[in-house]
Amino acid sequence: MEEFRRAYARLCAAGGAAPQEAVLRRLRELGEAPGRGRLDLAAQSLSLETCGALGRLLPGAAPFAEVALGDCGLSEEGVKLLLHGLCSNTTVKSLDLKGNNLRTMGAEALGKLLRQNKSIRSLILEWNSLGVWEEGFSFFCQGLGANNSLQRLDLRNNQINHHGAGELAMALKRNASLQELDLRWNNIGLLGGRALLNCLHSNKALKRLELAGNNVPSDILKAVEQALDHNQDRQTILSETQNRACMLSKEILNLKDEKTKQFLDLMDTIDKQREEIARSGRISAGRVSQLQEALKEQHSIMNSVKAKLQMTEAALALSEQKVHNLGELLSAMKQEQANMVERHFAELQQQKQEGADREGKLFRDLSACSEKNLLLRNQVDELEKKCKVQQDQLFQLKQDLTNTTAELKLRAVQAEERLEMEKRRLKQSLEDMESLRLKEVDHMTQHMEASERSLQDRVQRLEAIRIALEEELSQVKAAALTERGHAEEELIKVRNQARLDEQRLEHLQEKLRLMTESRDEAQNCCLKQKQMVSEAQAKASQLSLHADGLRRRIEELQQDLNSKEQEKVTEVNKVKVELQEQIGHLQAERTAQEGLREKIAALERQLKVLSSNHREALLDKEGEISVLLEKLRMKETDISRMREEEAQRANLLQNAIMAYVQGSPLRTHSSRK
Repeated sequence: MEEFRRAYARLCAAGGAAPQEAVLRRLRELGEAPGRGRLDLAAQSLSLETCGALGRLLPGAAPFAEVALGDCGLSEEGVKLLLHGLCSNTTVKSLDLKGNNLRTMGAEALGKLLRQNKSIRSLILEWNSLGVWEEGFSFFCQGLGANNSLQRLDLRNNQINHHGAGELAMALKRNASLQELDLRWNNIGLLGGRALLNCLHSNKALKRLELAGNNVPSDILKAVEQALDHNQDRQTILSETQNRACMLSKEILNLKDEKTKQFLDLMDTIDKQREEIARSGRISAGRVSQLQEALKEQHSIMNSVKAKLQMTEAALALSEQKVHNLGELLSAMKQEQANMVERHFAELQQQKQEGADREGKLFRDLSACSEKNLLLRNQVDELEKKCKVQQDQLFQLKQDLTNTTAELKLRAVQAEERLEMEKRRLKQSLEDMESLRLKEVDHMTQHMEASERSLQDRVQRLEAIRIALEEELSQVKAAALTERGHAEEELIKVRNQARLDEQRLEHLQEKLRLMTESRDEAQNCCLKQKQMVSEAQAKASQLSLHADGLRRRIEELQQDLNSKEQEKVTEVNKVKVELQEQIGHLQAERTAQEGLREKIAALERQLKVLSSNHREALLDKEGEISVLLEKLRMKETDISRMREEEAQRANLLQNAIMAYVQGSPLRTHSSRK
């Protein structure tokens, strides 16, 4: 901002003028304030040099977003210089030119600004009388029609008549960005109101149009309000459709992410199950190998014992002492064998428990896999439904596009018909003017011949009259040429409008092509999702086959466990007998506990009876206390009443004594003394 201020002072000095203090002060305040500020030079009477310096500094990225130049008394040249600088500006969003009495040159500069600038969103032109200068206002309306960034335009108190309103209506038909237009306190009238109402049928972006103080009938105002409400509803519907499309795309992406996450989780669980199954297989194989080694050791031990027994039987006849020693050895071996059997039994029980745990875990995993498969199928159904809904929406959009193309074609045909009518009208007017001119020339020649025959002595006067008539004829020709130029300009305008309609039609066709491409992309996404679902189903079938193999393995293990359980039934029966004996003891203890509970219940009932009696006695005592309190209160009232009566009696007695004393002869005697 400091560089901007210095550049302004330098440009003013280079132009031979002193910089204005108000502009310097405002630029200094903007430099001190954070962010982009507001250049407020309202009611400051800017000079032409200041306008030129600001116009040279405004192109590009200026250090402020709002420019307020209201009531500055700007000249035509100053306005032209400022607006020329703003044409290439990219940061100013709001421009205020209120009360500057802009004329034809200012209106043309505004039209050029609207054509070239793409950043201004708000333009305030209140109290400028732009409607007085028809040519400048038409140029301004052309610039407004070519603009695609302005959203708010204030044209209050600009003396706009019905012709200006017609120009505005033509501009609004081409403009697709203006949302608010304020035309209060002008001279639009009935014809201007109708023109604006007709333009609202083609303009779908305008949301707010103020027409108060324009002598516009109430029915036209109501029709304008209805058209604006229709535009607002259309904008809301478009925004809702865009939001819905965004939401649907987000939901599709979320579903894709969830599906990928679920698929990855499923693969992780499958890998974990495979790892657990492999680990359990390795552990079971290791334990089986250990059991086989133990059995081999037992077989070797049994073989050695048998060999020893044979040796002892052979040597039994030799020595009884050796037999006794061998018997001890046999008993020790039997004890060791019993210990080995107990250890093997404990290991078998542990293996059975582990097998049961594994079986339960596998069944839980199978149920979880089936539930996930059902969830995936439900999600696939939901995605198919959403795809159908999107296809319906695309079909509806296609219908809307066909309707709009048909409307545009009808409008193009109407525009061509209007063009042909204008051409015919212009040709007719030219032919009429030519015939009138020929008639006037014939009449004048006849008059000149008659005057020459009758008044030869006034040749000089007739020559002067002839010269005047020739000048009038040249003026008539010039007027005809100007009218022809205006007609050609109107023809050019109509052709430009037809070109704009063709461009709009091409734009709609491009939108249709984009919509078809988006539909094809959505269909491709649906096909990809279906392929992913089919792959998931194939993997689920593989998992089911793997689960069947595991189930068969579990059945084999179950058969082995049943064979082992049959061996343990006898031991379980023994344990049952012992448990029955313990249950008998426990039942005896339970009967004793029930007797104690009955005694406790009897004592509790007695305690309840005593507590109820005590409560009743307390209630009786409380009643007696309340009665005594009532009696005491009554006695207190009686005592207070008696005290009041005694006080009244004492007062009466005192009054009587005082009266007696005042009326006694002693008082009179004392008073005489």
